[in-house]
Amino acid sequence: MSLILTPEYVVPLDKAHDRTVFDCGSEELSRYLREQARQDAEKRVAAPFVLTEPGSPIVLGFYTLSASIIPVHELPPDLMKRLPRYGQLPVTLLGRLAVDRAVGGKGVGEFLLVDALRRSLEAAQQIAAMAVIVDAKNERAESFYRHFDFLSFQETPLRLFLPMTQIAKLFV
Repeated sequence: MSLILTPEYVVPLDKAHDRTVFDCGSEELSRYLREQARQDAEKRVAAPFVLTEPGSPIVLGFYTLSASIIPVHELPPDLMKRLPRYGQLPVTLLGRLAVDRAVGGKGVGEFLLVDALRRSLEAAQQIAAMAVIVDAKNERAESFYRHFDFLSFQETPLRLFLPMTQIAKLFV
């Protein structure tokens, strides 16, 4: 299968997308896409975005974005010094990111991450967010995000963040 990885094929999840065969190897994430993602979108608690191939409704990968907040005291001290003295700061939560096994190892995860970062940066120009955060499910996921320079929170090591200032530099 030759993939076309361009942003126009990452779109908001809708009824026309076929989620029934999606299998990323994690039953929790696969079930989320099949059974919960559309409901979350309708209730506006998460915004799921899916990757499909041109002319096909089959979902090859997805991610979700949500508005969130973080306690300032969990940030590294050097970063805290440069931020306003608020108790909490706005962020974008990259809640889930998964790729179907059929396209694993072909750069789809990296592509979806970059797309999520781009979309988060664009949204932050309208509704402030100082970083994108993720909750890595395990050490493998943590390694994936660290490869892209995500940093750990002080109190929750598997919760990672990438400051929006760094994200902006990716798209200059």
